[in-house]
Amino acid sequence: MPVALLALALSAFAIGTTEFVIMGLLPEVARDLQVSIPSAGWLISGYALGVAIGAPIMALLTARLPRKKTLILLMVIFIIGNLLCALAYNYHLLMLARIVTALCHGAFFGIGAVVAASLVPADRQASAVALMFTGLTLANVLGVPLGTSFGQMFGWRATFWGVAIIGVLAFIALIVSLPQNRQEKPVHLASEIGALANGKLWLSLLMTVFFAAAMFALFSYIAPLLTEVTGISGRGVSWTLFLIGAGLTVGNILGGRLADRKVSFSLILSFSLIAIFSLLFSWTSQALWLAEITLFLWAMATFATVPGLQINVVRHGKEAPNLVSTLNISAFNVGNALGAWVGGAVIGEGFGLTAVPVAAAALAVIGLLICLFTFRKSDRATASVRA
Repeated sequence: MPVALLALALSAFAIGTTEFVIMGLLPEVARDLQVSIPSAGWLISGYALGVAIGAPIMALLTARLPRKKTLILLMVIFIIGNLLCALAYNYHLLMLARIVTALCHGAFFGIGAVVAASLVPADRQASAVALMFTGLTLANVLGVPLGTSFGQMFGWRATFWGVAIIGVLAFIALIVSLPQNRQEKPVHLASEIGALANGKLWLSLLMTVFFAAAMFALFSYIAPLLTEVTGISGRGVSWTLFLIGAGLTVGNILGGRLADRKVSFSLILSFSLIAIFSLLFSWTSQALWLAEITLFLWAMATFATVPGLQINVVRHGKEAPNLVSTLNISAFNVGNALGAWVGGAVIGEGFGLTAVPVAAAALAVIGLLICLFTFRKSDRATASVRA
């Protein structure tokens, strides 16, 4: 296993932790900065929109740079953003710092996946990319609960200082381990624009949007749901986030195996289960053990969707894999912002925290309908060709 893959996984771990840990710290951030929970939730949406807008822009600005230099530069931006988060003394500065941090996110994952695949033989490229993204799932298993617990004990700013330190370690690891590819050719984005004319590609990206919206409508407000409805302590929130992270990891593995067999079945099943478990949580959230079981199953269903979505997008945009990969991350974060906004709107309109999982289920149903429509069109096209 190339050491560079571990450096990429460490970078993914740091980036994933800084994106998701804010969810476990929403009550602390809201209290310290004297804003409401829905207002604090906009810190999630702001980050997501920063990724969605920044990903294609950063891909364009760095297109002519060698990939190693690009990844190192992006990690520098990441470190600066987290330092600004730790130093922010009011809500608006924290929002700005989150957006700065988000600028590196989409481009790093898009370019990093290409680099990971280039480090191994062709028959191991998928495994290499999966190993890099293991850092993201470990961010949910370890980074988010530990970061939440650390922030609750020492203040939420301490968590961002810690993430910045991890970023420095990843920065050093990238410099030391990533090889210089002297045969690498600059990416010309203009030549890839033609791939965007594929209608099925945009339907696939729309699936990603509603998958992420369904996930983050619930996940963004999981801490207040657990403390105010389920009635568990701050430490209990950390353990529940660990359980959710474990479910995400297991789901990612199972989803990959399902997608290898049939992408359409994998996505239809996953969207259906996300809707079912989200709706179920609106009732089970009031009982501790039922809530924990439901959230674990919900997490499994959620990340079981990820491999199928990635394969489906790349399949319909294979002429421009770099651009499509970046756009898929943008789509994910557009959905992140949409979901956080929907959840906040439900709370702000006075429907209560238990209505948030119902809204998440509705978003998953929309994703399911898009999924059914997309694959129905594909099946018709295939039948037409056979005829």
